[in-house]
Amino acid sequence: MDAQAESAGLADNSGNAVQRLLRHYPKSFLKLILIGFLLVALPLILALVYSAMSIDRLAEQSRKTVYQAEQIAHGSRVLVDEVAAMERSVRLSLILGDASLLDGYRRAHADFETTATGLAALSLSVDQEQRLTALRAAETLIFQKVASDHRSPDVLRSAVVDFVPLRDAARNFLDHGLAPIEREVNAMQEMAVRARQIVVWQLLALIPFAILLALGFSVLIARPIRQIDAAIRHMGQGELSKPVIVEGPLDLRRLGDRLDWMRQRLLELEEQKTRFLRHISHELKTPLTSIREGADLLADGVVGDLSVAQQHVAKILLSNSVQLQKRIEDLLNYSAIQTEKSILVGHQVALRQILDAVLRDQDLAIMNKGLQISIVCPDMAIECDEQKIRIIVDNLLSNAIKFSPPGARIEISASQADNHVYLDVVDAGPGVDATDRDKIFDAFYCGQRAPLSHVKGTGLGLSIAREYVLEHGGTLELVPQAGNGAHFRVTLPATNLAHAS
Repeated sequence: MDAQAESAGLADNSGNAVQRLLRHYPKSFLKLILIGFLLVALPLILALVYSAMSIDRLAEQSRKTVYQAEQIAHGSRVLVDEVAAMERSVRLSLILGDASLLDGYRRAHADFETTATGLAALSLSVDQEQRLTALRAAETLIFQKVASDHRSPDVLRSAVVDFVPLRDAARNFLDHGLAPIEREVNAMQEMAVRARQIVVWQLLALIPFAILLALGFSVLIARPIRQIDAAIRHMGQGELSKPVIVEGPLDLRRLGDRLDWMRQRLLELEEQKTRFLRHISHELKTPLTSIREGADLLADGVVGDLSVAQQHVAKILLSNSVQLQKRIEDLLNYSAIQTEKSILVGHQVALRQILDAVLRDQDLAIMNKGLQISIVCPDMAIECDEQKIRIIVDNLLSNAIKFSPPGARIEISASQADNHVYLDVVDAGPGVDATDRDKIFDAFYCGQRAPLSHVKGTGLGLSIAREYVLEHGGTLELVPQAGNGAHFRVTLPATNLAHAS
């Protein structure tokens, strides 16, 4: 339980350190990573150090136990041998009647005392101490008896008899000499079990905590990186209105400041570009209107009859002036969208009326390519901004005319289901390349596949159409289609359109 309390205290201290770190980032991203690594590794390192210390203590205790057990066992055998040597010397002296043979007895007695004194200094059990004390007392009585009258056969004979219980007591002490070994082994087993339990509790407490620390620091490290990634992605998508804020180490915050400075510069450049487009579009629109009207008058023969060749040239002038005027209007519409000046003026309008008006505007381009237009549109009215819906249809139809081969068929169909209106425009052109599918609605993007006519667009038609569809709460999508041709679908809510202002 002490190990549990120790592990819990370590976890609390580490948790408090992480909380302080969450409030105050280091100045360097590298320092943040190093601190995270150290804090995650520290609990495991402490557990390993504690385990190593426990194993070292266990090994030292084992060494001491084995050494002391060997000393007790050796001393017990020496006592038995010395008792046997003393008994043998007394017997020989009694049998041979030679008192000089008792010198071996005296030497064995001295060795017995030395060994007994050494054993008494070891860590013996209470029972062993009592047995050793009794053994030494019995041997001392025999020695005193022999020393008092070593020449008397009766004394020697009595001593030989006394050696029998002494010998048995010495052997009994030898048999009990293994008791400390068993006791120490049990103590070592208990220590090993206790150390193992402590290590297990440490692992149960520290490994989940280390995992939580690793997850916490992963979030802590990944957060500023995600913020930088999101800022770069937003700038790449042209979303420049949101400030770049990076929370993290000082070096990453500085990087975020540089990104925000880049965002502001891009925003300034975008505003300059929008102003330029708006100004140049207005500057071009006035003279172009005069050119278109003049070409229209020439083609109608108002200023006089023209030859066939002259009429052909006049029609070319009129057609190209119409195309150029449409490009300029696209630039103006795009400029209005970028400057957020677009306003929805919603009212009920018949969808077929819008389609017919767009077809009339595109009649010249349709006749020049000999295209066949198929319209399927039931009688339906939608609440919308008529001018913007007309621009949406005009841009989609212009795109279809531009990419369709001469004499091809363009299908326009409208339907209503689930409180939504669906408008589909399908052409017979080369279709949209797979690499262009995610980019065709981006401003100024022209696809990989060139139009069949010599007129190249600005790449704004589909972008403007999508923006106007989104303003109406709808979607504009490219529908996958087998074979050639492109299929665009506009989905608009049939009622309750929002009136933006």
